[in-house]
Amino acid sequence: MKVLVAIKRVVDPNIKVRVKADGTGVETANVKMAMNPFCEIAVEQAVRMKEAGTVTEIVVASIGLPQCQETLRTALAMGADRAILVEVATEVQPLAVAKVLKALVEKEQPGLVIMGKQAIDDDCNQSGQMLAAVLGWPQATFISKIEVAGDHADITREVDGGLEKISVRMPAVVTADLRLNEPRYVTLPNIMKAKKKPLENIKPDALGVDVTPRLTTLKVEEPPKRGAGVKLADVAELVSKLKNEAKVI
Repeated sequence: MKVLVAIKRVVDPNIKVRVKADGTGVETANVKMAMNPFCEIAVEQAVRMKEAGTVTEIVVASIGLPQCQETLRTALAMGADRAILVEVATEVQPLAVAKVLKALVEKEQPGLVIMGKQAIDDDCNQSGQMLAAVLGWPQATFISKIEVAGDHADITREVDGGLEKISVRMPAVVTADLRLNEPRYVTLPNIMKAKKKPLENIKPDALGVDVTPRLTTLKVEEPPKRGAGVKLADVAELVSKLKNEAKVI
């Protein structure tokens, strides 16, 4: 079975995010970038499934600037076989991501698509669900365990009330949650081997997809700074402040 894994290049999660002075977005110039943590978990799951003999080929795909090649090379070093970069110079919103991935699925014919449940930059949590919708495939989001058995997959999902176990028919789209696995450390020999693995560059036009943004960001601003705490003498004073100042009761 072939698996397609979608990955995204984002600001390194260990970096403090700064808003641009003009409020048009987040500052990315001269900022360390990395693979989205949930996408890294998705790649790791595909590699583990290949090591178990369930998967025969892993294709990783990303949409964005030419610098995304570095992120794809990291996925190749983790154990992916091939990479595809859909080169786009503008912001790519969830619906456009789903349409591009749909075209790649039709081109590659994978038996399973694995994605991160969300990206830590826009936090949309939409692309996986939209991809399943445009493909007409079953979907399982927030997965913490997956076992493929023939024409279906047994999946454990993270839900508000705990865990949910479901079975989906293949092919399907699944999105990885934090507890699915812990990604491996990429070794130097594998980084060197990844340089020789194939990486294909294509444009959205070649896939027949229009990635023009449909939404406009009006303004991005930092959250208000938290005020200093105060000590209260008794419960009566606390109730008074909650009622008169915070106005929550």
